[in-house]
Amino acid sequence: MRASVKSAVGLAVVLAAGLLASSPSAQASSSAQASSTAQASSSAQASSTAQASTTAQASTTAQATGSQEYVVLYRANMSAAAGRQAVQRHGGTLVKENADIGVATVTSSDPNFVAKTLADPAVQGVSRNHVIGSAPPLVRPKADDVEHLRQALAAAGTPPAATPAAATTAAATTAPGAEPLAGLQWDMAMIRATASQSYAVNPGDKRVLVGIIDTGIDGTHPDIAPNFNAALSRNFTTDIPLIDGPCADETDHSCSDPANVDDNGHGTHVAGIVGAAVNGIGIAGVAPNVSLVNLRAGQDSGFFFLQSTVDALTFAADNGIDVVNMSFYTDPWLYNCAHNPADTPAEQQEQRTIIAATQRALDYANSHNVTLVAALGNEHTDLGHPTIDATSPDFPPGTEHVRTVDNSCIDLPTEGHNVIGVSSLGPTTTKADYSNYGTEQTDVSAPGGYFRDGFGTPSYKSVTNLILSAYPEALARASGSLNPDGSSNDPFVVRDCEHGVCAYYQYLQGTSMAAPHATGVAALVVSHYGHPDPRHPGLFLPAAATGSLLRATATRHDCPTPRLQSYADVGRPPDYDALCQGSRAINGFYGRGIVDALGAVTGRPQL
Repeated sequence: MRASVKSAVGLAVVLAAGLLASSPSAQASSSAQASSTAQASSSAQASSTAQASTTAQASTTAQATGSQEYVVLYRANMSAAAGRQAVQRHGGTLVKENADIGVATVTSSDPNFVAKTLADPAVQGVSRNHVIGSAPPLVRPKADDVEHLRQALAAAGTPPAATPAAATTAAATTAPGAEPLAGLQWDMAMIRATASQSYAVNPGDKRVLVGIIDTGIDGTHPDIAPNFNAALSRNFTTDIPLIDGPCADETDHSCSDPANVDDNGHGTHVAGIVGAAVNGIGIAGVAPNVSLVNLRAGQDSGFFFLQSTVDALTFAADNGIDVVNMSFYTDPWLYNCAHNPADTPAEQQEQRTIIAATQRALDYANSHNVTLVAALGNEHTDLGHPTIDATSPDFPPGTEHVRTVDNSCIDLPTEGHNVIGVSSLGPTTTKADYSNYGTEQTDVSAPGGYFRDGFGTPSYKSVTNLILSAYPEALARASGSLNPDGSSNDPFVVRDCEHGVCAYYQYLQGTSMAAPHATGVAALVVSHYGHPDPRHPGLFLPAAATGSLLRATATRHDCPTPRLQSYADVGRPPDYDALCQGSRAINGFYGRGIVDALGAVTGRPQL
């Protein structure tokens, strides 16, 4: 669920409260709509550019003065003007503001800024954002071993199993009308999103806008470009050199990346699962004709900060986005606890601010009929009964500590109100050993890849058990995965060349990969049942109806027998054991069932 790599620097840096976003959107269907969209885009883009410039300037000033950066949450019954006045009254300088939900980024050099501002009746909460300052030059990668299995195996000196001959044959002999690599997409076959199934009924509608809140989207990727909505795409982040690397090393030599760039790879992979085009090259997504909107809220390094994520959610609400995918959790707390005695008063206040601000943004998006889909996470935990959090706060490095948590502590945005939580399955429909679960949290399940699936068969520990999706070529080259002639030397990377155009794809696993399968099916629901949007160009379907249809058309799945699923055979210790509770109709592993693209567009699910 974590984006590919988080860079961690020395203890001189303090970062807190993070989130990320990315996704593209649809082209207007008529010239009048196109003109209107272009005007709105021009205005919003100018505002976004100015805001990024202001943020960068504020960071420069803060660095010179030694200021601390904070996120301030205005009290709900107060106006934004009252909140701004409170910030200024207590020595804060406004950097960025989201007036829709009353969240602002501010800087202050006053060491008592938090205490004074919290005492103001116009303010509900304050949390640290980050200190701008110097740090040791050592940058240490922090990877998610679940999603970035390639790095984990390399570090352990353990290569993956050879690709099974059956998978090689499948890739070489695709069905008529299918994309060249469709034979490697077991995930699409599982949910009946194929050329002969859901695509033949409804492949999605360009007027349906899917927001990818992630690390960005490579809008130039051959399988993404046909569906990429550049006009609506935004980057809500500014690179932080201390964690993202020097701005001079960026492809554009800037700390403000364009809205069609993904220097991480996670967001592009997610976008490809949702809506890679049917265009005769590579793969196809669940909904290969919808529009993808990059709503980037994540740093290159994989950290997700609070202001960027709430900005992405409110932008989605204000601009007619139909569905958003959220494959992340809010840093630095894996679980946000409002009153955990294991945390200091300052840490408790920080987490209360994150909870309140995130829920405001989710509520705002839901009230504008944005369907919210999120990954459940990769900690192999029953989210209804968490006990230990050993990774928070995850920034700065070295500040994490083991703390006791309970069900009052929540994983955000996944456990926010009105969010559809998605668990992860392997090719055999077994719950992946890493996937979180829970009767309260699992709404639906979807293929997310499971390296250790198929124990006792040739597919066990094969890369083809993972999910294949789009990979930016620049990252493939930078990672050393390509030979001088452009061919792949890496079992996790696949190249497809058609009619003189080459595209790259990578295998990943995680609940981050499961969620976009559900997002794609939700987009198909809006495509099939939606009607013209009275407020924005495109289609409209109430979020409650979209979620209900997604759940109702899912393929029901029983708990395993015995209900206590052991992963000992695949080498996992007892703490991976998972108890499935519930019935066939709804349970903690599968929720209402496995999402079904064909069932969603025909109304005839495989119950």
